[in-house]
Amino acid sequence: MKISRQSKILEIIEQNDVETQEELAEHLKRAGFEVTQATVSRDIKELGLIKVGGSRGRQQYASMRDRANLYDERVKAVFRESVLTVDTAAFLVVIHTLPAMGQAAAIAIDGLEWPEIVGTIAGDDTIFVAVRNEKDVLHVADRFRKLMKQPQ
Repeated sequence: MKISRQSKILEIIEQNDVETQEELAEHLKRAGFEVTQATVSRDIKELGLIKVGGSRGRQQYASMRDRANLYDERVKAVFRESVLTVDTAAFLVVIHTLPAMGQAAAIAIDGLEWPEIVGTIAGDDTIFVAVRNEKDVLHVADRFRKLMKQPQ
């Protein structure tokens, strides 16, 4: 019963903008599952559901498997709004941002988990992105430049 209920929860949040536990419980009841708020709360925790910004500007539940898309969207937004230049030096991609945006952009880059990237070091307006192989530096820099140019 628990497995089918949790599978149904994932289906519900994938197909609907669910903002509250009460809303989720109502969806489950309509699908034939008798649940309490405590059961829904435990299921949310066990499934690792997170709240993300929804299409209507409100918070809604999403699964951690949607996390890659979430980070991807954050990185694109950070780049469109704050990155000024992307350059390269040996094993590094050097990114210049608007003042005070370096940390935010670096956190978003780390969240992408690109295999070519070893790590980032960020200051106020400059980020050093360490790339695993020198041959990948230009490719990584080009990917960042594309992120800068994508429409909102």
